[in-house]
Amino acid sequence: MNWDIVEGNWKQFKGKVKAQWGKLTDDHLDEIAGKRDELAGRIQEAYGVSKDEVEEQIRRFEDQTKD
Repeated sequence: MNWDIVEGNWKQFKGKVKAQWGKLTDDHLDEIAGKRDELAGRIQEAYGVSKDEVEEQIRRFEDQTKD
């Protein structure tokens, strides 16, 4: 998944991200604005998981949302 495309279409992806990581608030999603590193940090904070676990979750999310 190309994160430049995600950033450009963030409004479309916000719903998918919210469905995957429901603890992230709309304010979090607005701050993330499609930035992968910001998403990873917010997931770590909200769920208390390691960086490696976050990276695995994001990889699975990317695989699920491929066209």
